[in-house]
Amino acid sequence: MGDRLTRNALKKMTPGDLLWDGELKGFGARRQRETITFCLKCRVRGRQRWYSIGRLGSPWTLESARREALRLLLSIADGEEPVSRKRDKRPVTVEEGIEQFLDEHGPKLKPSTQAEYTRLCRLKIVPKLGKLKLDEDMRREVGRMHSGMASTPRQANLVLMVFSSFISWAEANELREEGKNPCRRIAKYREMKRERYLSGEELGRIGNVLARRDAAGEESPFSIAAIRLLILTGARLGEILTLKWSYVDVPRRQLRLPDSKTGAKVIRLNDAALTLLEAVPKLAGNAFVIAGEKKGSHLVNLQKSWRRIRREADLEDVRLHDLRHSYASVAAELGGSLPMIGKLLGHKHSQTTARYTHLAEDPIDFLNEQIGGRIAAALSSNLVPQKCNSPEDDRDPTCDPLRTE
Repeated sequence: MGDRLTRNALKKMTPGDLLWDGELKGFGARRQRETITFCLKCRVRGRQRWYSIGRLGSPWTLESARREALRLLLSIADGEEPVSRKRDKRPVTVEEGIEQFLDEHGPKLKPSTQAEYTRLCRLKIVPKLGKLKLDEDMRREVGRMHSGMASTPRQANLVLMVFSSFISWAEANELREEGKNPCRRIAKYREMKRERYLSGEELGRIGNVLARRDAAGEESPFSIAAIRLLILTGARLGEILTLKWSYVDVPRRQLRLPDSKTGAKVIRLNDAALTLLEAVPKLAGNAFVIAGEKKGSHLVNLQKSWRRIRREADLEDVRLHDLRHSYASVAAELGGSLPMIGKLLGHKHSQTTARYTHLAEDPIDFLNEQIGGRIAAALSSNLVPQKCNSPEDDRDPTCDPLRTE
């Protein structure tokens, strides 16, 4: 059992801290910027609930908040629902609700998604809407927040999606009346998908820069290896940076990822990728293929290396994610169908692969041009008709009515 919450412990709290009482289970205190709020986390009818008791200061002290938490627990044990009584005292603010949302719902998300939710909530949503009462009509304020991000339409839509998810959670936890999500009727910005594919000549330039910087020791060998793996596998950046040696299945020529953006995933390895992996040094005590600077960790930031490499290759507009698009482009040029490309990239839905439809048309266009050229030549003045009078003549390869001299 932990220590009992004390006034001295409250004084030492820093923004973002959450302390739990070691004696009264579920009773805790959270500091948000300059404000400390007492809360209670418990289970009601099998569901986890958060109750905001009040802020430190008038009228709540540590002792009175502890007594209120005990009263709430006793009422829950008697089968009562204390939410309405709490709401009548002081409605929860958006800021308080969001902190509860991140603590309760956040662990259910993938780590990268959880980090992005936290970043957007604290940097974009709380500064604009944090002081509002969670149970009030805030459609106008949410609309203003969204329209104020017009210069970054993709991020504006993402913020709206996160806030809508938060409101749904608040309604499910009876912190807000159901069916009145303020995000519902706000029109999202139209997002323009950015597509950049490297040509063979551009890939050659990147290859030359990688080889030169690798030989000169100007970049970490792990950074070089990461970029080459991205090009050769079409994998996502996070999948390569967090790749462990235990995921590498050489006999099956696969990377077997236990988790990814779309769940468990298999990445197929070609000869070039296998050769590259064989050359990557294995560090003692480090389970990761792309080792970072800290002992036992993986590389976290590949962007700095990539910016230097693309600058030297005179390809300033190329992002790391464009290497994945380029892999798909080469697959399409070689005649790969959309289902095959989707399988290679690990797409969960066919709609995701549909963005490469125009690339898959290139081999068809090439075949169409060959057919047209053959027919056009047959229709030209160089046509030399060969008359076929019998079935035996039909089997004669020289008896071709479309053959030209």
